[in-house]
Amino acid sequence: MTPAFSSWHDFFAMGRYGFYVWLAVSCTLIPLVTLLIHTLWQRRRLLADIRQRHAREQRIRAAKMKKAATAAGERS
Repeated sequence: MTPAFSSWHDFFAMGRYGFYVWLAVSCTLIPLVTLLIHTLWQRRRLLADIRQRHAREQRIRAAKMKKAATAAGERS
């Protein structure tokens, strides 16, 4: 088996089509990496929002229970 390119320079030149090849590679990888970063950022934001809503619901539930207990104590 023989290597396709005899040197690194030939590899990057891609038989004089290097500009187009590497442009196509970069036009593919840049959006994919951007999508990955955006997805991870959105996931982190979504989980933080869920935690915040859950904590708010717990505070509301606790306040309602406290209010109900106070109202029941006043009736007795």
